[in-house]
Amino acid sequence: MAERLVFPAEQAALLESHLPPAAMAEGSGIFVTLTYAASLDSSISLAPGVRTRLSGPESKAMTHYLRCRHKAILVGVSTLLADDPALNCRIADAEHLQPRPIILDPHLRWTPRVSDKVLETQRKGAGLAPFVITASSNSIPEAAARVLEQHGGKYIQMEPEPPGIDGRLRFTWHEIFSRLANSEAITSVMVEGGGQIISSLLDPIHHSLVQSVIVTIAPTWLGQGGVVVSPARVHDQSGSPVPASRLGDVAWYPFGDDIVLCGKLQAPQRH
Repeated sequence: MAERLVFPAEQAALLESHLPPAAMAEGSGIFVTLTYAASLDSSISLAPGVRTRLSGPESKAMTHYLRCRHKAILVGVSTLLADDPALNCRIADAEHLQPRPIILDPHLRWTPRVSDKVLETQRKGAGLAPFVITASSNSIPEAAARVLEQHGGKYIQMEPEPPGIDGRLRFTWHEIFSRLANSEAITSVMVEGGGQIISSLLDPIHHSLVQSVIVTIAPTWLGQGGVVVSPARVHDQSGSPVPASRLGDVAWYPFGDDIVLCGKLQAPQRH
C-alpha cells in the first residue's frame, strides 16, 4: 500500500485562490491548472525518458492535494511510458476524491496492460482508470480497449491537426478542453506534463485557456542536456526577440526546501 500523505490545512489555505472552485457546475467551462516541478535551470528531467525526482516531501504532498482538487489529471503518453505513474491522489482522508487520468496518445504508443501501475491502482480502489485521447484515424486493438473498459477507462478518438514536418499528430488544446468539458463533464483538469505539453501551454496563443499556473522550484541544477520547459521564441514586428510569457498575480510559498510559485499567465511587459 502506497504511503498516505498529509497536507496541513494552513498550507492548503495558501493555495485556495489558485484552485478551481469547490463546486463548479457542468456546462460552466473547464478550469485548467498547469503545474510541474522544475530545477533552477528550468529542467523537469535529466534527459528524455529519464524519471527524475525533484519535489521534496512537502511539495510532493502539495501536488497530491492539487490532484484531489481537480476532476482530472492530464499527461502525455511519454510521461506515462517513462514513469509508469499511478496518477492518483494519496492525501489521507481524501482518497475518495480521485482525479480521472487523461492520457494524450495520438499515435497509440501505449498498450494497456493489467500490470500498469495506473490500472493496478484502480483495482485497489485507490484511483481511476484513464481516458486515452487518440487520433480518430487509429484502429484501436480490441484487447487494449477491453483492458481499459474492464477497469472503467476508455479511448476517446478525436480529429488531430494535419501532421507537422516531424510527422507527428497533435490535437488543439481548445478541442481537447472542449471535449473534456462538454462530452465528459469534466469541470477542472490539472496538466502535469511532460515537457512538450507544458511548453505548448505556455505559448501566448494558449494563455486564455489556462486559469492557474503552479510551479515547484527545487534547489538544484540538473545540468545541460536536461528536458527544459520553455515556450517557443516570440518576435516583435521588427523580428527582434521579445519575452514570450509572464506570470501575474504572483505568490511565492516555501514548502520544505522547495519554493512554490503561483500565478496567472499574462502578456509580458514590453518596452
